[in-house]
Amino acid sequence: MKKTILLALTIWCNFSFGQGNTHTQSAGKFEGLAMTPPMGWNSWNTFGTSIDEKLVKETADIMVSSGMAAAGYNYIVLDDGWMTRERDANGDLVPDPVKFPNGMKAVVDYVHSKGLKFGLYNCAGTQTCAGYPGTRGYEYQDARFYAKLEIDFLKYDWCNTKGITAPEAYTTMSNALKTAGRPIVFSLCEWGDNQPWEWGKPVGNLWRISGDIYPCFDCEFKHPENWSSWGFMKIAEMRKDIRKYSGPDHWNDFDMMEVGNEMNDTEDKSHFAIWSMLSSPLVAGNDFRKMSKETLAILTNKDLIAINQDKLGIQGFKYSAEDGLEVWVKPLSDGNWAVTFLNRSEVSKKINFDWKKHLIKDADFGYEANFSKTVYKLKDLWKNKEIGNTKKNFVAELGSHDVITLKLTPQL
Repeated sequence: MKKTILLALTIWCNFSFGQGNTHTQSAGKFEGLAMTPPMGWNSWNTFGTSIDEKLVKETADIMVSSGMAAAGYNYIVLDDGWMTRERDANGDLVPDPVKFPNGMKAVVDYVHSKGLKFGLYNCAGTQTCAGYPGTRGYEYQDARFYAKLEIDFLKYDWCNTKGITAPEAYTTMSNALKTAGRPIVFSLCEWGDNQPWEWGKPVGNLWRISGDIYPCFDCEFKHPENWSSWGFMKIAEMRKDIRKYSGPDHWNDFDMMEVGNEMNDTEDKSHFAIWSMLSSPLVAGNDFRKMSKETLAILTNKDLIAINQDKLGIQGFKYSAEDGLEVWVKPLSDGNWAVTFLNRSEVSKKINFDWKKHLIKDADFGYEANFSKTVYKLKDLWKNKEIGNTKKNFVAELGSHDVITLKLTPQL
């Protein structure tokens, strides 16, 4: 009899508690907010948590006056450190009153008055990476807070997340933003540890594919806390076979740019070219108040930006590499292509590229450039100059860590 009762209880418990797991949370991001890779500025690379109202206003002013806004840069995103160390009595986040004496809404309104968009940062864990209040357990409350501020962009980090899964945590925040009702671009900053490209498309508009960037060409910077930051070429090649997951409104994010931060102008130029070829979001991370004319010229190169913002939305890839000289290619709309020659080595290299000996095939998206069948006109996008066509070999001298980027247009 006891065995019979025990068996009945076991069956009842299994049935009762099992039936509570029949609902799977479905994602619901705002669709169509990032049909081309987002462009803008983020505070972290240069300023860390040393941010305030004055910095935001000056950055917004310069973004407009310098021509960067006209070039397409329209998001100003405050990263970690904008809030106080504790939530208020109602559980709401509190913008730091010392850094933002007029409140965050006044800052948001100022940025909007300049015709720009505004973004904030938080984290899926209990605390942000810098130790400020994280969003875990407050997702819907924080989403309403952001909607009330009228922000346009949320960068969502992955520190202090022990015990939760990335797909579930990011889906919850995505749904919270959707429920709050204000269209906000959702940037998943999960560092690629949980392969967000495999599940992120219905959840967010872009997702980081690596740890933090560092202002160097191809280095690894090891932090005392036992983690690393990476040079831009390390990040460019960190993940294999993920370009097929990237496209309009669901971008692989290779991190904020380090153009204008510690590297030389040649390396900055290469950095910008590769980010453009990869269809990465173009988010500046330098101090606009100290920006050189060379840095500004790189960041506002309209032809490179057009490569990045091409409506086809296909991420480029490395076509070949030989003796330090690499060729990166990217299919564009209307049958065009972008081709970047990159010198990874420490010495100058001679380029003598016989187009007719190369057949470029894009295995992921099915595009092809057959130079034996089609002649393409060539434009050097850094010199803004037409330079002939693919009937003749492309010959050039390329300095160490430098690039040449060409746009190829079918010749009618």
